[in-house]
Amino acid sequence: MLLLTGATGLVGSALLRRLTAAREPVRCLVRDPRRLGPERVRVQIALGDLSDPPSFRNALRGVDTVVHLAAAIRDQPHGSIEELNGIATWRMVEAAERAGVERFVFFSALSASAHNRTRFLRAKALAEEAVRASSIAHTVFAPSIIYAPGDPYLTLLSRLALLPLMPISGSGRAQFQPIWAHDVADCVMAALDAGAGERYELAGPETLSHREIVELALRSQHRHRRLVHVPTPIVSRTLRVLEALMKSKAPATWDEAELLEVSLLSERGTADAQRLGVEPSYMAAVLGAP
Repeated sequence: MLLLTGATGLVGSALLRRLTAAREPVRCLVRDPRRLGPERVRVQIALGDLSDPPSFRNALRGVDTVVHLAAAIRDQPHGSIEELNGIATWRMVEAAERAGVERFVFFSALSASAHNRTRFLRAKALAEEAVRASSIAHTVFAPSIIYAPGDPYLTLLSRLALLPLMPISGSGRAQFQPIWAHDVADCVMAALDAGAGERYELAGPETLSHREIVELALRSQHRHRRLVHVPTPIVSRTLRVLEALMKSKAPATWDEAELLEVSLLSERGTADAQRLGVEPSYMAAVLGAP
């Protein structure tokens, strides 16, 4: 039995379809099974989430492999970024050890470090450390920015494109190697058939700045907008006030915006994905941008 967390997310939804198509026995840890869509009738359901450690025990019963994708890039009503990424992963690893889990697959991130400027990447670093320190055989993925048509960030860009000017937080010079969620899911499927103990850095075939990603997204929507860079201090103050007023319903938060000012690059490029038999797609091709 494989336990999948984050099954309703970008990578999780793509991975779940592959697992059920391969007739793998899967259990999903979810708050709302309806968000699994048609796949909910093909899997076992464990009710719970990262803020509910007691739910881990039932979810892990009879499980030999955990694929831990669930993460939070903003504070939630039921937990902070640090609690939902760092502490929750540590607790899940401990629960997996007690349950006799044989393999733990974890999603970290490129540039994750205890000294990173962003809360999310610091929390991911602590979570990865907990996985590596455990007695369970583990596989770690460290991706650059992951995208898919209609994902929350590209949806936000499409809404901003309705404005006469397109705002960009900060300088827009941070660099990424965007990788399609479906390519990431293919990498996970391949890794599940390989041995544990590996750390794969997942990157797409090209390096793009934040500004270039915005320009590409605009082309895919056939929109032409002048890009305007908004100074970071203004973005920070504005988004913090917005989050204070709208709480979890804020369309964007400073923690999310700050992540787009930190480069996520792998010196190995696409080598690790190719080692898993996956040739990552170009972002323009996936989005249909001219």
